[in-house]
Amino acid sequence: MNLLLLEPGDFISAKRVRLSDRRLKHMLDIHQAKPGDKLKAGLLNSQMGTATLLSLSADSAELEISLTSTPPPPLPVTLILALPRPKMLRRILQTISTMGVKQLYLINSWRVEKSYWQSPWLSPPAIREQLILGLEQGGDTLLPEVSLVPLFKPFVEDKLPAITANSLALAAHPYGNTACPTTINGAVTLAIGPEGGFIDYEIQKLREAGFAPVSLGKRILRVETAIPAILGRMFH
Repeated sequence: MNLLLLEPGDFISAKRVRLSDRRLKHMLDIHQAKPGDKLKAGLLNSQMGTATLLSLSADSAELEISLTSTPPPPLPVTLILALPRPKMLRRILQTISTMGVKQLYLINSWRVEKSYWQSPWLSPPAIREQLILGLEQGGDTLLPEVSLVPLFKPFVEDKLPAITANSLALAAHPYGNTACPTTINGAVTLAIGPEGGFIDYEIQKLREAGFAPVSLGKRILRVETAIPAILGRMFH
């Protein structure tokens, strides 16, 4: 936890918070904090600054908060991702949140198993938990927005034109002939398929929506590997 991320319910006065959950445990076990210590802190969807530890026990911690700085700028990318395996989804949500992605669409694809859509990890609280962990790791306060899209064709035909407006639309495809561009200046809408990539029909529909297929090379990467590799390449 590189950032003590606070929420409005934590405040007991205008500039003081009381914590008694996993953040307290982290301060005790990992930071080994003691009264007087200053921690990097931020208020969810608001400013960042410092938290001075006033008191600490096994049951609760009280801190005085000073928030005067803005969070880091988000990546100018909208990510469209074929729904991955639930076990992988948790790591991916943390990764995109840490890297500064603020808009994620989880979509259906022919290679996405139907059972994935029934996963408890798709519940709003479960998604939010992973995003929060990613923000804490990346030192950010702005919570990403995640949309679930169980129907591929209506989404591509009816929703994508508005989503991709004024952005460079790219589809990561292991069999694409064009290399993924580097150091992009401007907004990007990036589509990443499931393990093995989108099927030909899906790539064609994405082409019709204005997407250009791009590749990272001949190796077929796991989705959790492809995401940071592509984002790092485009926005390093």
